[in-house]
Amino acid sequence: MKMKLILFLLTFSLTTSIQADEEMQDEARGVPSAEAMIVDGLVYRPLSLAGTIVGTGLFILTLPFSAIGGNADEAGQRLVVEPAQSTFNRCLGCLPDNSRVSR
Repeated sequence: MKMKLILFLLTFSLTTSIQADEEMQDEARGVPSAEAMIVDGLVYRPLSLAGTIVGTGLFILTLPFSAIGGNADEAGQRLVVEPAQSTFNRCLGCLPDNSRVSR
């Protein structure tokens, strides 16, 4: 009985160690975790899509003023293109890097 328990614990500890090692290797390669994919799919993407829609509306409303000011391209980039890229052009679970400083 003791031998079976020891073999079970040894096997369990080895498999847990192997799983942890695989997760660390995935993280080092930049492969997103399942948790990151779930958060991205259920929370971040819908919010990002809403931001794209709101940004597009704001861009249309402010287009006459930004055209007069000569910065319609920059306004379109910030309000429409960047949120749309964040919504549709990222891999699932690849959350944007928060370490960059926004201008």
